[in-house]
Amino acid sequence: MMRKNKFISLFLFLSIAFSYGSIFVPFNNQNLTYMGRVEKVENQYAKIYWPGTSVTLNFQGTELKAVLKNGKETTYFYAIVDGNDQEALKIKADTIQSSIVLATGLKNANHTVQLFKLSNNTSFTYFYGFELGDGSTVLAANPLPQRKIEFYGNSITAGHGVDVLPGHDDSGSPEYFNNYWTYAARTARHFNAQYSCISRSGIGVMVSWFPIIMPEMYDRLNPEDPASKWDFAAYTPDVVVINLFQNDMWLTASPNHPQFKARFGITPPDVPTIIQSYQNFVKSIRSKYPDASIICVLGSMNATQKGSPWPGYIETAVKGLSDSKILTHFFPYKDTPGHPKAAEQKVMADDLIDFIDKNITW
Repeated sequence: MMRKNKFISLFLFLSIAFSYGSIFVPFNNQNLTYMGRVEKVENQYAKIYWPGTSVTLNFQGTELKAVLKNGKETTYFYAIVDGNDQEALKIKADTIQSSIVLATGLKNANHTVQLFKLSNNTSFTYFYGFELGDGSTVLAANPLPQRKIEFYGNSITAGHGVDVLPGHDDSGSPEYFNNYWTYAARTARHFNAQYSCISRSGIGVMVSWFPIIMPEMYDRLNPEDPASKWDFAAYTPDVVVINLFQNDMWLTASPNHPQFKARFGITPPDVPTIIQSYQNFVKSIRSKYPDASIICVLGSMNATQKGSPWPGYIETAVKGLSDSKILTHFFPYKDTPGHPKAAEQKVMADDLIDFIDKNITW
């Protein structure tokens, strides 16, 4: 049986070598369903970049494995069998192509497995497929949910520090990232919606803690490759949620930071420039999704604390767009150290769910 949040010791394969009689389900099998931006390399593998990306398989059998190889930075996934996320198995992809046990000793019946990326988009993983035990059967995929939602965000949306315990390190170590329990993923599950999460810890609209900003990254398949463009026709969300400006707030007040100097020189952006930059990004999203409802949110870190001007910048920017389907909503300041933990992310999710219920029909 699966054990909660235990890392698995595993046998490493130098090449894909399966036990006699096992059934290999390759990454491009028609019965696999993906959510999120995934790059499929013909006859080789799928590359998984973005937090919250998932692949799901229905099968009849008693055991299964995933064949993975980590491409950059430590990367963690949940393996969720039969929707039981309270017993989700947390696994770590290895730098060598490896067959990783996801479940054994299951009842010989119909099951579902979802492999869900928890980590930041600064990591990526090669997914080759699933391996089922002898005598298993691959079952037809369930139809994807009709509703679709997409999030654009920073560390809060990506899942930075969700699993950090009070008083422990909140520096962004990979083992503490957990996109599954973010407000974004929770909201998608509540509405039984397809989920796409375009987020990176530390990113901003005008300036980030590193050279790239969201307007330069949002349209990529591979977030590290400027030439890797996403086909927006492949996924058209009903609702888009933008949660950005937290890092802009910090960095526009940090004139000695290298990225401040690279973006602004010695003079911080004035208020009209801040507002215009936000408008320009929202216009970019609107150009991709002419019919979507767009919710411009902020919080729950100190960009929404009492006296902060940043919610007002967003309100002014949205008002200037004169678009009735672009809305604003602000999460209350959590007033605790570090990033939102799992319980605080749930508060955000409940807040956003209530707002959507009251303001959007989809």
